[in-house]
This record gives sequence, C-alpha cells and structure tokens, in this order.
Amino acid sequence: MQNFAAIDFEAANAHHTSVCSVGVVVVRDGCITDRIYSLIYPEPNKYDAWCTKIHGISQADTVTAPLFPDVWEPIAPLIEGLPLVAHGMLFDQACLIACHKFYNMRYPNYKFFCTLKASQQSFPDAANHKLQTIAALCGYQLTHQHNALADAEACAFIARAIIPDEE
Repeated sequence: MQNFAAIDFEAANAHHTSVCSVGVVVVRDGCITDRIYSLIYPEPNKYDAWCTKIHGISQADTVTAPLFPDVWEPIAPLIEGLPLVAHGMLFDQACLIACHKFYNMRYPNYKFFCTLKASQQSFPDAANHKLQTIAALCGYQLTHQHNALADAEACAFIARAIIPDEE
C-alpha cells in the first residue's frame, strides 16, 4: 500500500468517545509525509486505571487538552481521499465514528483497512498478531507501544509491507 493514513487512538475508558490521544501517519507514494500526535480531552473525562496502566495517560495529562473537533480539524484535510489503516481497525473506526457523532460532526465514511486482519493472512504461523510482533516480522522495531503516534507509525510500516494497493 502506497497512499493511506495510519491511525491509532488511545482511550481513557470503555467509551468510544473517550479518546485521550491520537496518532496519524500520512503516507503518500510510499513515503511518510506527515506525523501528527495530540492529546485529546476525553468524553467522558473519567480514566479507568487499566487504561492508564496501558498507555500511561492520566486525567492530569488531558485536563487542558483540546476537544476532539479542535484536534480533528487540521487532520481531516491531510487525510482527505485517503484510506485509513489501523491495527485492529474496529476499535479505531468505532472511536472515530463515535467522536464525530458525539460532536455532531459530519462523518466522511472513511474506508478502513486492518493490518491485524492482513497480518493473519500474511503471517498465519506468527506467535501472535499483536502490533509489536507483526511490526518486528516486517522489520520495524516498535519501542513505545501504546503511544498513539508510535503505534500509528508501526501500523504504517506494516501496511506498506503487507497490504497491496487497490487495483
């Protein structure tokens, strides 16, 4: 895959509207052209200890963070017309749809591809299909797992390696 945007959200709790960070990596002609990271004020602004343990983001980190619409406004034109790619895309897609709905924003029906699903086909004998494992199999060392930008960059690397361009 040569033209796409890899996306990753981290959430404060089980609500899909509770995104507390986003990472986006834009790839054009096989090269990374943009890297975007932002903390986001989550809705609801309640952190589950389990989520904070995974990604390290707490309520104190996002108390003054911008709301989703303010974060998404400069991202939307950068990814317009591009398919989105995520590892375990159902979560990231659900977050994106839920946030658009929560803030009464028009959702542009982004086309999504899933590197998790693609990795299951490309690496059926892998020990597991976690992002870090598949990234390593594709020659990428993910060192800051559960940082939204680091995860999006690993996802972008995987997508370039194993998802073919659409005909």
